[in-house]
Amino acid sequence: MAAIEYYATGRRKTSTARVFLRPGSGAITVNHREFDKYFTTDQLRTVVRRPLLLTETGEKFDISARAIRLGIARALCEFNLELRKQLKKEGLLTSDSRVKERKKYGLAGARKRFQFSKR
Repeated sequence: MAAIEYYATGRRKTSTARVFLRPGSGAITVNHREFDKYFTTDQLRTVVRRPLLLTETGEKFDISARAIRLGIARALCEFNLELRKQLKKEGLLTSDSRVKERKKYGLAGARKRFQFSKR
């Protein structure tokens, strides 16, 4: 008998998060480490748990993840499509499109120029 599992991915810059939701008691593991040992500050823990707190599903699932928030939100949509409206309103289903701008030829970086010398 196969266990119920909801899978989703979340991306940021060049990293990809793989998130698995399994019915359980609310245990979270990230990169095979405990949640509290991986995320050392309360601010990071709050950011990651936000989709779960918003949809009040924090105690329903055990989460196994490799990079997180967008993946959790997408996996919750796989679980129950009615949660999508609430997550979308909070901006949790939007991928962050900011990436490092490439270096341009003739410049010191993406936009920085070399120092101008008149003589």
